[in-house]
Amino acid sequence: MPDAATTIRDIIDRHARERPQAPFILAPEPDRVLTYGGLRELARGLAGELAAHGIAPGEVVSYMLPNGIAAAGVLLGAMHGGYVASPVSLLAQDALIEHTLAHSRTRIVFVAPEFAPRLASIAAKIGSGVVVRVSSPDDLAVGALRDTRAVTADAPALLMYTSGTTGRPKGAVLSHANLVHAGRAVTAAHALTPEDRVLSSLPLYHVNGQCIGTISPLVAGGSVVMPHRFSASQWWGWVERYRPTWLNVVPTIIAYLLNGPDPRERGLAIDRVRFCRSASAPLPPDLHRAFERKFGIGIIETFGMTETNAPCFTNPLDPARRKVGSPGPAYGNEAKIIDAASGTTLPPGVAGEIMVRGDNLMTGYYKDPETTARTLEPDGWMHTGDLGYLDEDGFLFVTGRIKELIIKGGENIAPREIDEALLKHPAVLEAAAVGIPDPHYGQEIMACVVLKAGHPCTEAELAEFSRRELGKYKAPKVIRVVENLPKGPSGKVQRLKLLESLPATSTLLSQ
Repeated sequence: MPDAATTIRDIIDRHARERPQAPFILAPEPDRVLTYGGLRELARGLAGELAAHGIAPGEVVSYMLPNGIAAAGVLLGAMHGGYVASPVSLLAQDALIEHTLAHSRTRIVFVAPEFAPRLASIAAKIGSGVVVRVSSPDDLAVGALRDTRAVTADAPALLMYTSGTTGRPKGAVLSHANLVHAGRAVTAAHALTPEDRVLSSLPLYHVNGQCIGTISPLVAGGSVVMPHRFSASQWWGWVERYRPTWLNVVPTIIAYLLNGPDPRERGLAIDRVRFCRSASAPLPPDLHRAFERKFGIGIIETFGMTETNAPCFTNPLDPARRKVGSPGPAYGNEAKIIDAASGTTLPPGVAGEIMVRGDNLMTGYYKDPETTARTLEPDGWMHTGDLGYLDEDGFLFVTGRIKELIIKGGENIAPREIDEALLKHPAVLEAAAVGIPDPHYGQEIMACVVLKAGHPCTEAELAEFSRRELGKYKAPKVIRVVENLPKGPSGKVQRLKLLESLPATSTLLSQ
């Protein structure tokens, strides 16, 4: 019988009605289980609390929580009630948090205790009555149970802010129909059933952790092992204890696991794992092959974006049909390669801009019609900003990026944000950041700096300054003091040319 569900609410209600005691989230740290029946009750309680604060369906509900029952409860509970869920990155600096909360007109933000003082200060600056609601990551205590009005498939469900090259984050609006379509595509691509269970530690402020690690198992009626965060030392113990059938990871996690011991040598059972799904950044072929040799688990490499609900291309489930170095053919949507200048569709083997079209694509950028119009064509095709080619079998090979966005460990980092932080230093005249290859994170950050005359400053001093301004994660790993920056005719810095002059002896600043 065809699945008639068109919204996240439909899916939660059906599972709660038919399989109320079936587990949905298994939280390792407190050793708690949230059933499908419990998820629906949590969603109804969240609706009751939001109503008590005067927050109506259709308004934005934010959260800044580590992975766990509370984060998943706010994410899915908000959608169930007809609200718009909007995550806040745990790595975000105050200025970014202030912008996203103000821009989205968030009415309430659920935060872990360690973030409460910062969020209270930011909320006071915004001055629009944002409620800061403190919650344990493992126990979301909510109000009286309440049902809300019906939710429609075209209603917005998720507002995801994603960095651009300018540093000004854009809010991608994803509807219930977008999320359900993407979840069904992942379910079909990986042949997921209610018996399948995923181990996913990818954060619930990232589209992969949301749409792949949480919503796809929800659509399939399966379950999720959801630790607070990734831990290389505990990973294989979780695999043995909770018996997942697949692993949801990024190349950074693969690199960490590969550098650790083989769990089978410690007597741990990992034989129930059917496959490992890698996304969010290109997976180096050597890393891919080494992981499969060491652990005996096949990797399905994929490709997606926030604007496409994560899944966009995926390798086949059949290992014999996969191609190492490719994220596979388009799945759940169409794809083509065009010449960026003329818009002409290019033949197999010829590189150009990657374009996609399908029901998984966002409806647009929140309150930004100009950027939406530049990104989404009238006929539904979306500009990804990435470069690649399709081979004769339709498999994608990514060759580069039109955009200068830095993607570190699956997280988008705007180069301009790094530039502006370094420009605050009194000795810096000019600064330009760019992504460089890294075996663990996919990309790391390099910054080239031109100093003011008569203002000597060492790279180590700049590194320390950047850590104070940006935090450890976004601070450049490589800082080079140069005489000038490469610029085009208009005077714009040509960031990618910075890579051409990168010597093997560049100073690597350990963080």
